[in-house]
Amino acid sequence: MSQRVKGWGLFKAALGSRKTAVMLALGFSSGLPFVLLIGTLNAWLGELKVSLATIGVLSWIGLAYAFKFLWSPLVDRARPPLLARLGRRRSWLVLCQVSLAILLWLLALTDPINAIGTFAGLAVLAAFLSATQDVVLDAWRIEIADDVATVELLSAVYQLGNRFAALAGGALALVIAARTGWPLVYMGMGIAMLVLVAATLAAPEALDVPEDRARPLGDHAAPDPRRRAIALAIVGVGWGAAILLLGAFMVEALTPPPPGGKAPSAGDFTKLWGPWIVVMTVIVPALVAAWTNRVRQPTPQAGRRALDHCYRALVLPLAELVDRLRWGAIVVVALILVYRICDSIWAPFAFPFYLDFLGYSNDEVAFASKMFGVLMTIAGVALGGLMFTTLGRMPTMLAGAATAAASNLLYADLATGGAGIDAFAGFFGLYGLGADARMVRLMIAISGENIAGGLAGAAFVGYISSITSRTYSAVQYALLSSLTFLVGALGRAAMGEAIEQIGYAPVFRFTALLGLLAVALVLVEWWRGAPRVRAPEVPPEASLANPVEVPKP
Repeated sequence: MSQRVKGWGLFKAALGSRKTAVMLALGFSSGLPFVLLIGTLNAWLGELKVSLATIGVLSWIGLAYAFKFLWSPLVDRARPPLLARLGRRRSWLVLCQVSLAILLWLLALTDPINAIGTFAGLAVLAAFLSATQDVVLDAWRIEIADDVATVELLSAVYQLGNRFAALAGGALALVIAARTGWPLVYMGMGIAMLVLVAATLAAPEALDVPEDRARPLGDHAAPDPRRRAIALAIVGVGWGAAILLLGAFMVEALTPPPPGGKAPSAGDFTKLWGPWIVVMTVIVPALVAAWTNRVRQPTPQAGRRALDHCYRALVLPLAELVDRLRWGAIVVVALILVYRICDSIWAPFAFPFYLDFLGYSNDEVAFASKMFGVLMTIAGVALGGLMFTTLGRMPTMLAGAATAAASNLLYADLATGGAGIDAFAGFFGLYGLGADARMVRLMIAISGENIAGGLAGAAFVGYISSITSRTYSAVQYALLSSLTFLVGALGRAAMGEAIEQIGYAPVFRFTALLGLLAVALVLVEWWRGAPRVRAPEVPPEASLANPVEVPKP
C-alpha cells in the first residue's frame, strides 16, 4: 500500500489488518506520555503558580528523548526479567506501559507545591520510560513490516496515533482539568496507558535476528578492539559527565534552599556549563569519530557484539558523517544544533504564557492551540512540501529559519497588548467576523507560529534526510535528530529565570534574535554547496519513523 494514503483513508487502512490496528494504538501509547510530560504538565504547574524558573529546570526531562540512543543497545539486546516469555519487544513495551501508568498515578497523588523534588523525580523516570518505549516501537515497526503492512504505512499510522494522543493529552486534558482538576486528568491518563497494554499483548512479536546474521556495524570498517574501547570510553565519559551535571543541577535547583540561602541560578549554570556540555556531547564525539576514521581496519571486528552495538550508537553516526563531509561536517552539526532553537527554547512556557500571563481559559487554549493550531501546523507542513518541490531544499530551509524567528515577534507583540496583531486583524477585517477580539489575537499569533513551525519542521526533516547515509540511516538519523533538542533544552531553565526577571516580551525578542543564528548557518551551508555533495536518499522508514519535532504544548 502506498505511503501517500492520508486522512480518512489512512484511518481505514489502519484498521484493515492486525498489525496496522495495533500500530495505531501503539502510536497513541507513544504520544500520550510525551505530551503529558513535555507540554501539559507545564499547564498544571503554571496553574499552581510554580515559578517559571522551576518549570524551566523541570523541562530538562525532555532530554530523555534526546539521549535515548545512549541506552538503545541495551534495550535492543536484553529482555526484562519475568516478562521475557512475551518476546524481546513486547516484554519491554509491557514493562514501559505498566510503569508509565503507575507513574502517572503517582504524579496525580503528589503535590507539586510541597513535594516538587519528588514530583520531578517521578517525571524524570516517566520520561525515561517513555523514551525507552519509543526506542522499542521504532525497532518493532521496522521488524514486523511486510508486503501488506509496509514500513511506510506503519510509520504513517504511527504518526496518526501520535496525533490522536496529542489531542487527548493536550486539548482534552485541558478541558477536563477545567472541570475536575489536574490530578484526576493524570489518573485517567494512567488508566488509558494500562488499557493500551492490551494492544501490546495483541501485537505480533518480531522474530529475533540470529546472532551470526546480525551485523550492527553494517559494512563500516571499525578500529581494532583496543582503540574502539578507547573511543567508546572517551565518548561515554563525556555523555555521562554531561548527564550527571544536568541531573545534579536539577536536583539542587528543585531542592528548597536553607533559611537565608539563595537558590542556584539557572542562567549562571547555562553560561558556565552549557558550552562545556555541548563540547562533551558533540564536539568531543566528533573529534573521536574523526580519529576512528584514521585508525579503523578494513573489515569490521567480529565477536564483540556489545561493543559493536555501543560503537554503532555513540561513534558510528558521526564517524561516517565526518568521513563523508570532512570539514563541512562542522557546518552541518552547527546547523542541526541551532535550527529549531528559537521556538524549542520557549516551548515549555507556552501554557503558562497563555493561561497565567494572558488569562485565557483552559477551553480557549485547548481550541486555539490544540485544535486550530494543529490545522495551522498541517498547513505549514504542506507549504514546506510545496516549496521543496518548486524552490528546492536550501531556499525552503532559509524560509523556515526566517519565519520561525519572525513568528516569535508575534508573541512579543501579544505580550505587550497586541497592537501589531490588532492592526493586521483590522486591515483584513477579521474583527468584523463577530469573533471575540481576544481570541482573534491568540489565534493569529498561534497561526503564525504553527505555520512557521510546520514549514521549518518539514524543511528540517528533508534536510537531515538528505545528508543521512543510506547505509546507516536509522542510527545516524536518530543521533542527528536528537541533537536538535540539546541546545534548546539547555537554555530553557535560564529562559524561565529570564522571563521572571524581565518579562515575556523581551525574551521573545531575544529568541527571535537567536533564530538569526540558524538563518546565518543556512546561508553558509547553502554557500558550501550542500546540494552538490548530497548523500543518497534516506529510506522512508528513517524519516517517517523518527520525525524531528519540537515539543509543543
